[in-house]
Amino acid sequence: MWTAQAVSIIGTWMQLVGAQWYIVERSPDLAAFVQTAMAVPMVALALPAGALADIVDRRRLLLLAQSFQVVVALAMAVLAATELLTPAFLLALTALLAVGTAANAPAWQAVSAESVPREQLSGAATLNALSVNVGRAVGPAIGGLVVALVGPAGVFFLNAASFSVAIFVAARWRGQPVSDRDRERLLEALRAGGRYIRFSRVSRRVMGWIFVFTFLSTGMWALLPLVANQRFGLGSGGYGALLGAVGVGAVIGAMLLPRLRQSVNQNRLVSVSFLIEGVCLVAMALIGPVWLAGCVLVPAGAAFIVVISSCTAVLQLSLPGWVRARGLALLLTVNQAATALGAAVFGLLGGALEAGIAIAVAGAALCVAAPGLRWLPMPDISRIDQVVSQHWAEPALVVEPSPRDGPVTVTTRYRVPAAYQGAFIEAMVLQGRSRRRTGALSHSLVQDGADPELFLEIYLVATWAEHMRQHDERMTGTDRQIEAAARAYVVGEVVTHHWFPPHAPDVDED
Repeated sequence: MWTAQAVSIIGTWMQLVGAQWYIVERSPDLAAFVQTAMAVPMVALALPAGALADIVDRRRLLLLAQSFQVVVALAMAVLAATELLTPAFLLALTALLAVGTAANAPAWQAVSAESVPREQLSGAATLNALSVNVGRAVGPAIGGLVVALVGPAGVFFLNAASFSVAIFVAARWRGQPVSDRDRERLLEALRAGGRYIRFSRVSRRVMGWIFVFTFLSTGMWALLPLVANQRFGLGSGGYGALLGAVGVGAVIGAMLLPRLRQSVNQNRLVSVSFLIEGVCLVAMALIGPVWLAGCVLVPAGAAFIVVISSCTAVLQLSLPGWVRARGLALLLTVNQAATALGAAVFGLLGGALEAGIAIAVAGAALCVAAPGLRWLPMPDISRIDQVVSQHWAEPALVVEPSPRDGPVTVTTRYRVPAAYQGAFIEAMVLQGRSRRRTGALSHSLVQDGADPELFLEIYLVATWAEHMRQHDERMTGTDRQIEAAARAYVVGEVVTHHWFPPHAPDVDED
């Protein structure tokens, strides 16, 4: 799967070079809009695509998305070869390719995570991040060579072929079948994914650091072409060589990462990588010889792959299967948004000052951000157990509700001696977050005024089907541990009730 992803990403970057060159020859003012056409659908559609990937058959979704991309890429190639492709139509087709990428990416990452044992997930995340960066480094260089030899149409044909490789791999993959029973609707899935991220400290922390790092490191990616051309006087070949240095660094970083994880605390590893990336960017603004610039880009590429793959691995390991594609889709959205914002900010800064100075500012900011990991560290996920735990007893109901009945209010009564109430209330804060992550719309804990040892937990779920998803597929080993920690302070029987909106019984009128 890694090989197919790498081939597809290389094809995408080749297509970007071909599209830019095709427009430059016909309408240079529109060249900058190629990346916009690629970025906007990714930001707009990644979250819905992630929700879709969690509620439908991922294999079918991958095959449909990639087949759509093959058709669009072939249309672009044929029209370019026959000189019928206008710049405006090229931008529209580029946006359609990005729609396919947005639909494909969350499902592909989730499938990659499902295809390996949990202990190998960090390595899989490293390979995924490596394929992205190798594609980013190698794709433009190959694309420039193909454009020089046969023109942009040749690049578009090769891009279509790269999607065919991914289709072949996806067709051979066999995952867990998706149950049709009470399947989530798309909007419900989006809301459920948003609630999970909102009440998951691990997810919020990882995405925050990804945003900071991507936003600042984008200064290098956005301004490296200007530095190559204006400072070093390089053409497309020289620029490709600099990108190749980044790619070499990414490969070296990926090779060293497993050993580094064994010997260095992950938070320190990410912090040091922030610092290395920052120092390398500052050095880019100060050094003169182009060969030295290439040498500096090698550790920059290594640091980049360490941060991205480490953060992605932490997120993948912390996400339960039912929401994994949605979480990875949000990570993709955050990454794309940070890239777009960083390119705009540092592009403007480079235009107002000088490209090298703007890169130095980005590097200095990375160096300043690195110590922040001491106060807001990467979460420790060594104790997280995301295996599904169906430890809740089946509800004892006289009337069988329909899946769409609701809202459902769930109450649980606890008796807690006075000596343990402080610790119990603190443990129930974590349990409240667990309820909210897995589907509760609200959560509260109240104490009986007449009997202070009596506590009542109350939470609201939108529908009976949503509550049964908590029972059957959303509660994990970690949620079970959180409940056990709270119930350690409880004496006597724990009683749970399920409350529905009242329905008046049918009464025969005399």
